[in-house]
Amino acid sequence: MKSRSATNRREQRWVRVDVSLHESKYGQTGFIIIFLFPIPNCSQGPGLGFLGLKPEPKVHGPGAQANKRRTDFMGISPYPSIVTLPETDKPYPSIPTFLKERFPKVGEKRWLARMAEGKVLDEQGTPITPDTPYTPLKRLRYFRETEEEPVIPFEEDILFQNEDLLVACKPHFLPVIPGGPYVEECLLHRLKKKTDNALLTPVNRIDRETAGIVLFSARKETRGLYQSLFMTGKVGKTYRAACRIVRPPRRREWIVENRIVKGDPWFRMKTAPGEANAVSRVRLDSIKDQTAFFTLSPVTGKKHQLRLHMSELGFGLLNDRYYPVLEPERPDDFQNPLQLIAEKVSFRDPITGTPMTFESPRRLLSPP
Repeated sequence: MKSRSATNRREQRWVRVDVSLHESKYGQTGFIIIFLFPIPNCSQGPGLGFLGLKPEPKVHGPGAQANKRRTDFMGISPYPSIVTLPETDKPYPSIPTFLKERFPKVGEKRWLARMAEGKVLDEQGTPITPDTPYTPLKRLRYFRETEEEPVIPFEEDILFQNEDLLVACKPHFLPVIPGGPYVEECLLHRLKKKTDNALLTPVNRIDRETAGIVLFSARKETRGLYQSLFMTGKVGKTYRAACRIVRPPRRREWIVENRIVKGDPWFRMKTAPGEANAVSRVRLDSIKDQTAFFTLSPVTGKKHQLRLHMSELGFGLLNDRYYPVLEPERPDDFQNPLQLIAEKVSFRDPITGTPMTFESPRRLLSPP
């Protein structure tokens, strides 16, 4: 995996206007953010100087000037995230209480500070206060921030780019979008900087721990055409995976079909009774020194689908910290990534009608 430096990321002082388009499962929202203040210097966390990276400028969200002391060591997303207040029974909770329960690692005290700094807004851009009434289905905008954001010391690759579509291959450990402690260190923000296109939006996603192909829409006008390819199952997807085995299985091919729902804790998934919503095809390709290599073809695209299906077949993936057993939380081990790669996607371009196939240059650690 190509590496990128984590040191000497000196912030540049910018006066900048950003136009951002945020998309979530609740829809799209156009949003203009105007920065008319200097950005304070900010450290990205512990250094990996031996990897040698060039500096990258970063733009902070609203409140950076008032919060100057804290942002000396805090990463703040320049792009808004959206959370929708769900329907629930009365009496309704306060908005800070909801946010505390929805994002337990942030805590109510930090949410109150964000509100005081004007970093939580409604769809009209009106600041949310602790006294703002809870209204079911109301959408809130906020700017993700994290102290001492971890640096992922590997580079992504751009495999294809035109005015409508960008195809990238991401490394292991890098999230596609901001989440948890990751704000700037995500594929989306890296590509927005590289391409100077604030309208980039992921069409598909893969787990942070997984490496491989991710498609991005580059224009709002054609975004739905590429999204519909995945929604209607018109994209062929191929993954490569490796696991340890004690003895060779009697079969070499399987079709796994079951129902996947949210598990406990919230970031894990589990199977449950009911109508199947997840289908995967699994093929054993070879075995070498008690390591089995598989080709996986997901028909559907549920979160952690392949990891869970392989685990249920008795083929837990190498270096999987979630399945079959949740391991204690610990720092990423960059020398031992999850052995799962989104290797290939194929589809017919909805605009030109041209057959398109993209393949990841990344390989498993111990290929046969």
